[in-house]
Amino acid sequence: MWRFLTRLGGLAAAVMLTVGPAHPAQAAGPAYFEFTDSSQKRAVVRIDSPAMIQHARDLLSGATDAQPHLFGRIVKRPAVDNPRWSFHYDPDTVHFFDVAVEVCDATIPYVEDHLDEAGGSFLPGLFWCPWTSRLTREVPAP
Repeated sequence: MWRFLTRLGGLAAAVMLTVGPAHPAQAAGPAYFEFTDSSQKRAVVRIDSPAMIQHARDLLSGATDAQPHLFGRIVKRPAVDNPRWSFHYDPDTVHFFDVAVEVCDATIPYVEDHLDEAGGSFLPGLFWCPWTSRLTREVPAP
């Protein structure tokens, strides 16, 4: 019996070393990332999609440099994770891009200053794609 338990314990240890412990930063979404643009102002984006979270982490780690810019639909109200600004990305719409149309391009402060116009000819459909946006770091949940 003792020999069986010893082998079972060794097998369990081998499995644990192979699988490894779960890394808290890699847990299922949401995840929060700070980003900036050519204005050098900073904002936070919440991302819910596991694929988009992984892409964001790959950008930050240098595993990829493809599609480095943020794209999504904005919501015209502050969010707990982004209190400095009167708007935030809808987390379910966040994606990344390489090239986008000019009509959705604007800096963070420009969107803030013209938020009352957003959704019309400025940022039609409330879609925002700041061409100079880039992630700077992952941040803890608020």
